[in-house]
Amino acid sequence: MAGQAFKRSSRQPLARHGQRILLVLIIVSIFILIHKLFMTKTYHPMGGEFPRKIWQTWKTEAAGLDPKDAARVRTWTRKNPEYRYELLTDENSLSYVRHHFGSTGLNRPDIVHVFETLNAKIIKADLLRYLVMYVEGGLYADIDVECLKPIEFFVPNRYTEEEIDLVVGVETDMPDFKDHPILGQKAQSLVQWTFMGKPRLPVMLRLIDNIIHWLNRVSKQQGKPISDIKLDFDDVLVGTGPSAFTAAILTEMSVQTGRQVTWDEFHGMLDSKVVAGVLVLTSEAFAAGTGHSDSGTHSGKSALVQHHFHASSWPTNHPRFKHPIYDEVERCNWNTECIKLWDSNTAFFNSLAEEDQLKLVAAKKLEDKKHPLRVDDQGLIGVMSPVGGDTHAAAEEMPADQHPLQEPEQVGGRAPPGDRRPGHRHGHLHLHLPGPDTSDDNPVD
Repeated sequence: MAGQAFKRSSRQPLARHGQRILLVLIIVSIFILIHKLFMTKTYHPMGGEFPRKIWQTWKTEAAGLDPKDAARVRTWTRKNPEYRYELLTDENSLSYVRHHFGSTGLNRPDIVHVFETLNAKIIKADLLRYLVMYVEGGLYADIDVECLKPIEFFVPNRYTEEEIDLVVGVETDMPDFKDHPILGQKAQSLVQWTFMGKPRLPVMLRLIDNIIHWLNRVSKQQGKPISDIKLDFDDVLVGTGPSAFTAAILTEMSVQTGRQVTWDEFHGMLDSKVVAGVLVLTSEAFAAGTGHSDSGTHSGKSALVQHHFHASSWPTNHPRFKHPIYDEVERCNWNTECIKLWDSNTAFFNSLAEEDQLKLVAAKKLEDKKHPLRVDDQGLIGVMSPVGGDTHAAAEEMPADQHPLQEPEQVGGRAPPGDRRPGHRHGHLHLHLPGPDTSDDNPVD
């Protein structure tokens, strides 16, 4: 009896001890949960004003600009006379990078080496804008971007410059296509043909480091030096273009706020918002007239710039995926019906026997000879401006029988899906696709 009483008495302290441990664990778990839900970081902006500098980059110095580019440059200097203007060129950009990132500057020999080695001009141009904005800050704009309103209007009155570190705008807000095999990585992005920032922002350095690591990784994967790597259109967008720019900003927002910041916060914005010192403007601000993502028009009260796209010939050296029959899905310019039809038609093509596929390709080549796409000095006439706005929009609508999404004639007793869709006639599509606003193409001085 005494032994049993001893056992009971010895178990009671152990039980109470276990209860205390369990209670402590519950309290700690609740605290962690509350911390995750409510105790996010408070971002402290750098303060001060944005540097009164306007940066652009191009192949030649200002004296060598063609009349259109020169006129658009003047829109920046005339509307912002208190800003210093500087144009970096292919000739002086290397000395700039060596000076600021060499041993007497920030001492980043890896950055200098990559910039010296790069031969892909679009990669070099993207990297240069980020390097300049990290060192100097101010406003960057592509050479074919026209200033519609003075820079003082780029920060809405309800904010002060002291509380904003970076100003960006939505370019593409099409999350319904974020899982599309081709369009997915371009469906949610910020404009990088125009943005404004303060010097030495961590997000710019994060972006630069990401690019250096990416280039070295691609070089290793391809077994070639950086000077010889081959990149397609999507490689450029993901490596240095809008997708890379957007990813770095979302990551920095997440780090600075202590929570996961995703594109959902910027989808369908009706007004600008600030997250971790980054002012995100609606699509009309920097991407007006692109014909998608509720971008509005250049005459809209929120439109700040007009991108003319004519200076972007780089996709010639870094091609998109081009289907042998249906060409590039980017020509749909984010028109939902057009993209779904492209997906349906390409799936139908893939279901055919190789012999039938070859017949369709041959028929397409004959059709192209009969109705070649017309080209002017700014690109294909009648073709919708692709994702990222890298070619100038058409000045006139393409005739129906020259639409890039032509459907093949019936092959092997099977009709393509388009034959069963409204608007199909004589093997061609008749869709009205919204293209970028091309009205008033001349800059306003």
